Amino acid sequence: MTGRSHAALKWLLVAGCATLLAGACGLSGGTTGSSGKVEVVAAENFWGSIAAQVGGDRVDVTSIITNPDTDPHSYEATPEDARLIATARYVIVNGAGYDPWAAKLAAANPILDRRMLDVANLNGVAEGGNPHMWYSPDFVTRVNERITADLKQFDSADAGYFDQQSSLYKTTGLKRYHDTIATIKQKYSGTRVGASESIFAYMSPALGLDLITPAGYMKAISEGTDPSAADKATVDEQLTTRQIKVFVFNSQNSTPDVQSLVSKARAAGIPVVQITETLSPANLTFQDWQANQLESLLKALGG
Repeated sequence: MTGRSHAALKWLLVAGCATLLAGACGLSGGTTGSSGKVEVVAAENFWGSIAAQVGGDRVDVTSIITNPDTDPHSYEATPEDARLIATARYVIVNGAGYDPWAAKLAAANPILDRRMLDVANLNGVAEGGNPHMWYSPDFVTRVNERITADLKQFDSADAGYFDQQSSLYKTTGLKRYHDTIATIKQKYSGTRVGASESIFAYMSPALGLDLITPAGYMKAISEGTDPSAADKATVDEQLTTRQIKVFVFNSQNSTPDVQSLVSKARAAGIPVVQITETLSPANLTFQDWQANQLESLLKALGG
């Protein structure tokens, strides 16, 4: 059996399992689980963390991709994932081709009162666009607001509570995150930096940094394809001639080519900053994870 045939068979088994589970559970209505809370499933834990903090004790949130060693780009859904999504009333997916398995599982088990937040659709990012939207402070704010609005639709009696949680998250929860972004922008705006892939492309303009790595190179590495020879040569030159102040790389997609760039950067005396696609360690909140990385970047830039 070919790898493609095996993957297709696995998908059919997972989707079929979800359908059987949904039928067995008799899902036909209601907005909450047996706990009386809104049942939320997020495909990735960065969105799940935000939902949990906005929802507080009125929600039960389960995130599917949580292991920092997992590459979300190549994740394959399991029967347990199918069960979670089949029984969820609120499903949060990243979209833009990042987690197509999640939307497919939800579509295979439609529920009348289920709501789905597709973050890419919310932010106008088309299929094939840069899917790493949790690295955009503006997109994070928009997701926070949308989750708040959706939870109020599920549980109108607690609308004031959700508004309070959302406001607290913006002003207190995300304070260190926003403060560090503002500090980097104030001190290092215009500084040239490089990155291994497009995961950093949303954050760099928010920081005022000049990300000069060719866009085609970053997209290719992110998607697991080979960059062009011209882009490779450009990136090599930027490192060996110290055209950048800092090099940022995604440790969850650290291919031999990326490791080669990291080695070249270090050999040239260019500080290297490691970031990840999902919470690392997995028990951190979204804001602490991001703020830790931003503070490492600030230190690498000069403090």
